[in-house]
Amino acid sequence: MVPALMGLRLLVVEDEAMVAMMIENMLDDLGCVVVGVAGTVSRGLALVGDDSIDLDGAILDVNLGGEKVYPIAEALCSRHVPFIFSTGYGIDGISTSFAHVPALAKPYNEQALETLLISAIARPAAS
Repeated sequence: MVPALMGLRLLVVEDEAMVAMMIENMLDDLGCVVVGVAGTVSRGLALVGDDSIDLDGAILDVNLGGEKVYPIAEALCSRHVPFIFSTGYGIDGISTSFAHVPALAKPYNEQALETLLISAIARPAAS
């Protein structure tokens, strides 16, 4: 468990079931709460559009069965919810519109995920 990440409510958007389970396990180990998993753009949009789901952030696979995840990224931006990309196609494959968004190249380990979540999504420590 990582204090800076404890209780963070995250959405996982990943179309490969085994990879999604691996990410869920890593997030659980880090102390995060997975509030939903989406394997398609339409499911991800439904979860992001549900105002009853409190989101602190999201991890987005860039390519969901041939469909780009950018509509979900845009919806998260409109809700002011930070997110990171996860991609097996290389970071250069990310749209220039989202070049500022941190990304992890697959495969990655829990330490890499932790580091990026802390820098991109974790709540600032109370002073």
